[in-house]
Amino acid sequence: MHGCSHIYCSVLELFTRFSVSIQHPARCWNTDMAPYNLLTATASLMARSFSAFYTNTPARCTSIVCSGTINPVKYLTTQTSGPPKRPLNGYMRYVLQQKPVVISQNPEIKLVDAVRKIAQQWRMMSPEQKQPFQQAWVQAMKQFKVDLQKYQAQLSPAQLQQQALEKRQKMAKRKAIRKKRELNVLGKPKRCRTPFNIYMSEHFQEARGTTTQAKLKSLLDDWRNLFSHQKQVYIQLAEDDKIRYKNEMKSWEDHMVDIGREDLVREQTQSKKKKTAAVRRATKKTAAKSVKKATPTKKKSKTSSKAKPSASAKTVRKGSAKKT
Repeated sequence: MHGCSHIYCSVLELFTRFSVSIQHPARCWNTDMAPYNLLTATASLMARSFSAFYTNTPARCTSIVCSGTINPVKYLTTQTSGPPKRPLNGYMRYVLQQKPVVISQNPEIKLVDAVRKIAQQWRMMSPEQKQPFQQAWVQAMKQFKVDLQKYQAQLSPAQLQQQALEKRQKMAKRKAIRKKRELNVLGKPKRCRTPFNIYMSEHFQEARGTTTQAKLKSLLDDWRNLFSHQKQVYIQLAEDDKIRYKNEMKSWEDHMVDIGREDLVREQTQSKKKKTAAVRRATKKTAAKSVKKATPTKKKSKTSSKAKPSASAKTVRKGSAKKT
């Protein structure tokens, strides 16, 4: 009942003000926008009244502001602020300063070309011209270190551990991206494709669906419904691509070894090379042992041949001694 009476009083008050504004427009704040402003206020007050009726809480009626536009409400969050951001270096400060100037002078220039032009200007600048930007970066870096220490002092040990884990993950992700770029520059062969990948590349344009995800789903359903003899064509293509990848990787890894980049060679290839090298060493050792075993027998034969004359010489000496 309280909500109904509140709605009735609010509507009655608004209609009274509306009639007064029509009869006496000078009493309104803005005579040109009086009907519109009052209708806007009517809608807002009606919404408050209905909210009060459904929530059983009396709405606080404030003064009606007659304005042509309604400003959106900004909701403030109570979340704690994150760590301080690392300041920009001198070059990036110069880029941010010169980018509007270059774009205003060349309205049709692309952003990449504008940045290239600014970078060329930076390279042509003298150290004295760069000093203000570098000095601003040094000062900002000192303040950043102070803010970072204050922020870390407020964290608990668990939060510090989580922060260190996130930092390690970011560094690992960056390292993987750099390694991928390096491998692309060095011309590493592309991986071999699966039968479904070959089928998908051939039928992607004619697949059902408007989005990429819908097309992939329809292609997967069609692949599963294919007969074995239909899949055999793509299986054979995948096997040929596998042989291509194997040959290209072998030649590429040999080239990497030649230029001194053994760290880019796969572990399984290194293990195979180690096994083959170990087998070669073992065969060489066995051959050397067999040669060593064969050489002492020859020496014994020589010594035995030498020993025989010595025995005969002894008998001759004994015979000569008897004759005497």
